[in-house]
Amino acid sequence: MRILIVEDDELTAQALVPILTHQNHVVEIAVNGETAWDLIKTFNYDLMLLDVAAPDVNGVSLCRRIRARGLHTPILLLTDHDSCHEKAIGLDAGADDYMVKPFDQEELVARVRALLRRGSISSQPVLEWGLLQLDPSSCEVTYNDQPLLLTPKEYALLELFLRNSRRVFSCGVILEHLWAYEETPGEEAVRTHIKGLRQKLKAAGAPGDLIETVYGIGYRLKALPSDENLHSTHNSEATAPSTQQRAIAQVNAVWYRFKERVQEQIAVLEQAAIALLRHELTPEQGQQARQDAHSLAGSLGTFGFPEASQLARQIEQYLQQESSLDHAQALQLRKWATDLRHQIERSPTLPFSNSHLKSNGQSPLSPSISQPTVVEAPPTHLLVKTVVPDIGYPPRLLIVDCDRTIETTLKAEATYWGLQVEVATDLIEAQKQVQQNPPDAVLLDPAITVSPASILSWVTELSQRTPPIPVIIFTWQDNLEERLEFARMGGRAYLTKSATPAQVFEVVTQVLHQADRTKTSILVVDDDLKLLALLRSLLKPWGLKVTTLADPTQFWDVLEATAPDLVLLDIEMPDISGTELCQVVRNAPRWSALPIVILTAHTDPDTVNQVFAAGADDFITKPIAGPDLVRRIMNRLERMRLLRSLDDPEQTLPHSEIYSSVLEDNL
Repeated sequence: MRILIVEDDELTAQALVPILTHQNHVVEIAVNGETAWDLIKTFNYDLMLLDVAAPDVNGVSLCRRIRARGLHTPILLLTDHDSCHEKAIGLDAGADDYMVKPFDQEELVARVRALLRRGSISSQPVLEWGLLQLDPSSCEVTYNDQPLLLTPKEYALLELFLRNSRRVFSCGVILEHLWAYEETPGEEAVRTHIKGLRQKLKAAGAPGDLIETVYGIGYRLKALPSDENLHSTHNSEATAPSTQQRAIAQVNAVWYRFKERVQEQIAVLEQAAIALLRHELTPEQGQQARQDAHSLAGSLGTFGFPEASQLARQIEQYLQQESSLDHAQALQLRKWATDLRHQIERSPTLPFSNSHLKSNGQSPLSPSISQPTVVEAPPTHLLVKTVVPDIGYPPRLLIVDCDRTIETTLKAEATYWGLQVEVATDLIEAQKQVQQNPPDAVLLDPAITVSPASILSWVTELSQRTPPIPVIIFTWQDNLEERLEFARMGGRAYLTKSATPAQVFEVVTQVLHQADRTKTSILVVDDDLKLLALLRSLLKPWGLKVTTLADPTQFWDVLEATAPDLVLLDIEMPDISGTELCQVVRNAPRWSALPIVILTAHTDPDTVNQVFAAGADDFITKPIAGPDLVRRIMNRLERMRLLRSLDDPEQTLPHSEIYSSVLEDNL
């Protein structure tokens, strides 16, 4: 765990370091409040020890500033004065605990351990993953009851994985968690420690790939069989569709939504080929055919038709030289158009079927999957509400309450607020609904079950999802202890049932707006509606706010209105090209550093040079590979966040920790 000590007395600070590092924590020291504040804005800490008498900004003021920023990191105040009044001021400022100097080493370690437990995702004193166990209180690690002797860094690395068992960690993120800022080594150090940890686990009888590599991304714990997974009863792969599976369902839905349009575009190509044979092809007909061929070449491969995509590209190239085509070439064009239709008819669905993935051991959306596989059409429930309209959609609120009267009243009121309401009358039903079709927010009555622990665990689980699902507590109880407990578990608001329906939905709307503002925003500009819908479906499940635009002439107005964190531009569009829009953005001081990624079906040197000469940061070739798209966008966003934090710590992107770990949480 990463701990920040804010202490101007060097002797005290240096005395704390060995005590905490002996417990396998990474410790950083700030000698005054302003330095500490810069570190807090740049890095994530698991615990902070603040000296009340720190210079510049004292510990109490710094504590207030931390809480005002919305950070819930546990805080332990250190002071020389054993005054009840001073303790009260510190606790009221948002501190979690208080210790008077000089402090007993054993008591300090125990208080630190308690605060870390309180702020941890896991409520278990012993972290488990199958036969692997790690006891934070004794720093002991065993596999199948056989002890493992780990170095401090190996121990910290394993603890990081166990506390975030579903997350993928890149080398950069591991370095942030396990090394102090001033002593951060290169990524090779991470790989060395991973290798050493794997060897020791394997020697104890663990599988060699218990810590598996997600190529191009990082490392994570290998998923356990559902009957062996002791870590969670709610997240087993047998019952809960992952972010990847939801993305697969959405891509399927997009294909079925646009299949008829694809057939119409192929008909245009067939008609153009016939007209060319008869020497009757008009300029307008030729232009439309070129546009449709370009669109199909860019999108069909993404939907799982690589051969069809290649055929469309060949047709596009022929149509670009229509005036010089002879009769034989026109016949070839007609044959390709016919073959293109046969390809689509023979392959009714996508290559990304779950059965195909499981049978060959590959993960969903794997870049290595390229050949189409014929599978059954997806169930109807997967085709409903999976593709969000480009302009607005009703946010979904899940009400978890067994009171039918309240349910009826809130359902009637929801229509006036533009919300779609669904109801679950018990916790199991609510968990099932969230797994099948995650809502935008949850209104939860804790009395839905007699087990407070299961409610708190579920609230924590929802707050840790990507993207998080905000939870609003709705109860007859009104006491500080319960409010505090739910706030610590990640609850976003607390309402009593004495509130009117209008007051309830006012709070729901505020929470939804807050959640929406935390998302990283991406603007996608492409004249191909199929591709826009597909990109939205690929990106939205990863916690990204996606705005799509089909008319490039409206680009500037939409750019100013949405203020995106990244822009995706198609290189070939009517009226204005993607490279021209890129140049416009680079000429505006406000947007000169905005990350821009170009989408192109061409990879010839001239096109690549044109892309980078216009000021683009990267380009992605069509047909688009889902994993590659997500990985490159996330890497670009994280790189921009780090650059901004280094240039000006005040100008970091909003809630940057969300999008810096979105990909790691889900792949």
